[in-house]
Amino acid sequence: MPEANADKDQAAGPGKTDFAPDIRPATVHDVADLADIHARAFPPEATWHAPAILRLLQTPGTFGLVSGSDAALTGFILMRAAAGEAEILTLAVDPDHERRGNARALVIGGLTTTLAVDCPEVYLEVAATNAPAIALYQSLGFVQTGLRKGYYTHLGTTPVDALVLRWAPDKDA
Repeated sequence: MPEANADKDQAAGPGKTDFAPDIRPATVHDVADLADIHARAFPPEATWHAPAILRLLQTPGTFGLVSGSDAALTGFILMRAAAGEAEILTLAVDPDHERRGNARALVIGGLTTTLAVDCPEVYLEVAATNAPAIALYQSLGFVQTGLRKGYYTHLGTTPVDALVLRWAPDKDA
């Protein structure tokens, strides 16, 4: 579930900031803030609560990055890395801080971290209806490798397909 309002965050351009937000590793002390950001970025039935986020951060191979300052976190990404592959588990930016480079910086930070731990392939699922998220991921080099029909199911809504996206470093660069 790595998509939400967070992913509407695009590269700097007219009316957008052109600076990189501060990024640091997430800690267990951030869990309450992360749950609050997730609740603001996702619909209630898709929200991850503090105990689930804490369990993930304590799971070997799972890591998180946060954007913002210690006084006010603005977003986060949770990822899992194992056996040469990584997965973006979730990405969320506080709606009050969208379109300021947070999501892009978090994804780039996550990709950099996965390369540092020898996981050069990264996967994620994103709602096929989330055009801003898809545009962000494609601008960073993710390509579609699959489709999960009806993957996102929320009470009272029509199921939404998920695109499976993959990123790998450009070997020609």
